[in-house]
Amino acid sequence: MPYALSEHLLVRANEWIIDSLRNTDYYRRKELGDTVLLQPDLIVLHRGDTLFFPDSIAALSLIDKINNTTIDVNIPEFRLRILEYGKVLYSFPVRVGQNRVRYLAEAGHSVDLRTKTGNGSVIRINRNPVFTNPVDGKKFTHTKRDDGVRTLMPQIPWTEVELDGMRYGQMIHPTTNPETLERPYSNGCIGLGEADAWRFYYHAPLGTKVKFRYDLETVNEMGDTIMLPDIYKRGKQKQPVRAVIGVYP
Repeated sequence: MPYALSEHLLVRANEWIIDSLRNTDYYRRKELGDTVLLQPDLIVLHRGDTLFFPDSIAALSLIDKINNTTIDVNIPEFRLRILEYGKVLYSFPVRVGQNRVRYLAEAGHSVDLRTKTGNGSVIRINRNPVFTNPVDGKKFTHTKRDDGVRTLMPQIPWTEVELDGMRYGQMIHPTTNPETLERPYSNGCIGLGEADAWRFYYHAPLGTKVKFRYDLETVNEMGDTIMLPDIYKRGKQKQPVRAVIGVYP
């Protein structure tokens, strides 16, 4: 091809792939009467499907969009936004780190679980994550859903970010328990619903700019200025710098 072809570029040129992946979401399938226990066995690309390779003009347009995409996370708002040229393209509910200090066996010491703030970028993508409970260090392969059903862990990539040149171990990844969204529930990571995690992944390749902020004053969808609950009781105090490790329930 007359340009640098990548997974993200190819999929962005074939948006139906993202829609198909979003529809593998356990809870979406459950609403349709289909309880999926082994999501990694689902097939998205079938024999006979067609993938379109963008021409040079279309590719350059997509590359420019990718280069002008920013991921914005406002922690007390429990909201992750995908911005393109500074305008909101998508907005997703998320869960954030708990307001507590806890001993994590995987870290080997007590850790401040609050999600850290700062400006940075996507520095690592893990397409085949190994699931470990950081509290006790034990690996696991299955998850208990909000409906009580146990399934195999979904095969959705995880994304690691660095903030202000620091690597805290903060990941952006899916959660199999959407009841925990819009709550301070994780061990520092940002958790997304499964369908939203696919959309996020294909809009955040390596190098994508990210901003994690703690803004209590915001504007709602009606255009009104509102004050959000101070979930970390920070006020105007600066957040301490400590390593964090996320958990995948």
